[in-house]
Amino acid sequence: MKLSQEDIRRRFKAQGLKVTPQRVAIYKALAETTEHPTAEDLHLQVTQIHPMISPNTVYYTLSVLKEVGLVQEVNYWHDRARFDANVTPHHHLICLQCRAIQDIHDKTLDRLLRWSGIPSNFQVTGHRVEFHGYCAQCQTADTRRTSLPIPSKAHTKRRNS
Repeated sequence: MKLSQEDIRRRFKAQGLKVTPQRVAIYKALAETTEHPTAEDLHLQVTQIHPMISPNTVYYTLSVLKEVGLVQEVNYWHDRARFDANVTPHHHLICLQCRAIQDIHDKTLDRLLRWSGIPSNFQVTGHRVEFHGYCAQCQTADTRRTSLPIPSKAHTKRRNS
């Protein structure tokens, strides 16, 4: 989603956050992508605007934004946390090969929160559904790899001679 500087300032002020150019740049970079980047990805992007910004500033800013509810951490089967500025209820498709994360919105999945099987002594504060599989690109890549002819040993020996 495209956000103006004023939209970001209003969001920060509503959460009692100090508005700094670095914080605005980090939040804007995250809010304008659907890629679910890592802190390292965001650092690389923001250094194009603020060359002196440190990785620690990015990590700290993400932590603050997460704490006040402006971003969420999405860490599905990854060695590094990934972040999302879309904090509205939504779910994810996760590619097991390339690790891409794609948002999905589905009212049926959203209604799971009202599912009657949840024990009455458990207070649900939110939920996310994730589907694991292979994205179209990875499926295509696998098809290309597996459809290539496997050279015979005789063919391999001739080429190596």
